Amino acid sequence: MTSRTQDAAAGPARTLPAGKPPLSARMMRATWRGLPAKRYEVGWEPGLAVPAADGSPLLTDHYFPRAAGDFPTLLVRSPYGRGLPWSPQYGLLFAEQGFHVVLQSCRGTAGSGGTFDLWRNEPADSRATVAWLREQPWFDGNLGTVGASYLGYVQWALALDPPPELKAMVMQVGLHDPHALFHANGALSLENALAVGAGMTYQHQGALPFLRATLRLQRRLRAITTARPLRGAHAAAFGSDVPWLDDVMASPDADAPYWTGASLARAAERLQVPTALITGWHDVLADQTFQQYGRLRRAGCDTALLVGPWTHTSALQRGWTEVFTESLAWLRAHLCDDPSGLRPTAVRVHTGGDHTWRDLDAWPPPFTAAAWYPTPDGHLTSQAPTDSAPLAAFRYDPADPTPSVGGRLLSRTAGGRDNNRLEARDDVLTFTSPPLAQPLDVLGPVTARLTLSTDTGHADVFTRLCEVDAQGRSVNVCDGIGQVHTTGGATSQVTVAMSSTAHHFAAGHRIRWQISGGAHPRYARSPGTGQPPAEATAYTPVRITLHADSALTLPHGP
Repeated sequence: MTSRTQDAAAGPARTLPAGKPPLSARMMRATWRGLPAKRYEVGWEPGLAVPAADGSPLLTDHYFPRAAGDFPTLLVRSPYGRGLPWSPQYGLLFAEQGFHVVLQSCRGTAGSGGTFDLWRNEPADSRATVAWLREQPWFDGNLGTVGASYLGYVQWALALDPPPELKAMVMQVGLHDPHALFHANGALSLENALAVGAGMTYQHQGALPFLRATLRLQRRLRAITTARPLRGAHAAAFGSDVPWLDDVMASPDADAPYWTGASLARAAERLQVPTALITGWHDVLADQTFQQYGRLRRAGCDTALLVGPWTHTSALQRGWTEVFTESLAWLRAHLCDDPSGLRPTAVRVHTGGDHTWRDLDAWPPPFTAAAWYPTPDGHLTSQAPTDSAPLAAFRYDPADPTPSVGGRLLSRTAGGRDNNRLEARDDVLTFTSPPLAQPLDVLGPVTARLTLSTDTGHADVFTRLCEVDAQGRSVNVCDGIGQVHTTGGATSQVTVAMSSTAHHFAAGHRIRWQISGGAHPRYARSPGTGQPPAEATAYTPVRITLHADSALTLPHGP
């Protein structure tokens, strides 16, 4: 059965199947609140075979408004399948608003032919899909892209050589640099690497296989993350070895051959396609979003940035109303010539502490960099020290690694968490300011400059900014990790980028600087020997000494 859905300005009427979207998508649609009102009923044309660059069939579902007229097209390419939540979040919701939506499974996933090779096939397959679109009678020549996580990576892949039809892109908690997802300043992002492995291996197979894999990983997480060596230990949770995950873990250097061509940072350096970026303060890909925002701005590209109080996953759950509304407004403005939904400024950020939204002209806004220094009695002061003498020391033991609490994770434990139990450990240093006499706004990049010495010459250093409320509860705001490699006993200085934040410290609250030798299993344990963590079989404790000229630098906002 077919129905007429579009009439061209000239030429014969176009016909498309009038099947309804899957019941599961319609049921999920009914659970959302606060979304823009539906404009059109939606038709569904599932299981189309679109040729990849190598001729393999890429299974594709086509959602469309069941109405006469021309409508722009949104391309959504995914390695996670075409079912929940992608079918309602992208196919159904955007088609209701007046877009054709082409939801496609990447090569080698969810029934598509060929072999999935992570990021290596996406530029060619994206271009092949656009070539197919040009042949469709309902394609009006206006193309946009939208999607989250790896669905952002495939957008950057298309933007390497953007086709003339591409008029707008929306990157939601998007990826452009796979190496930076798995490695942070030399430290292996272990827990997130395992979560990505489970998602890439099982999510496109359906909800039940993915759930089983996730539960297996949770049950066996401790055994996997304390294995010696780490390589191959994930097979116990995944049911078999995942060769690409071993390669990822064993390639800490961004210049290693394995990563050649993987980063798509260059796509933003000369892009002129209007691009909206969306992230959360606790998103594992937040720094990647800020980096691309900076590149787009320098290129003179029309760019918008939204940063919410979200993690990577919660942006698409409790944050979905804001994320969808922002995405829809951008796509309407640039594909439908309807700028009425755009906000007046290029940047909007959620401010922690007072839980307000701020509209800004750019990110970061103008700020004053102010240094805070540790004291021998555990205080944090704005008065600079007079020397670089040893100040405090702790012992990091890989057999009892400092645990991770909250932060940028792909698990439900991500985000701001109470750090009091963590800070009570002997292997965690804390330095705390007096209660603030006046409120303090921190807006922009946070950094730590640490002068350290170690007895083995090899250590990780994890540093975190926390807010301590009137009841003494310490909650993490942002953090970062760095590495020290010196001749045993020598002093070295390391600067650790602790990402960016927008946070309001209320009067009476205190600023806390937390320093430790790791955050496990978020990051792999430092062996203390200089060996790569994925390969290490021998571990040794390390004594880490902090010196007085270390400093925490905060961007004090207006």
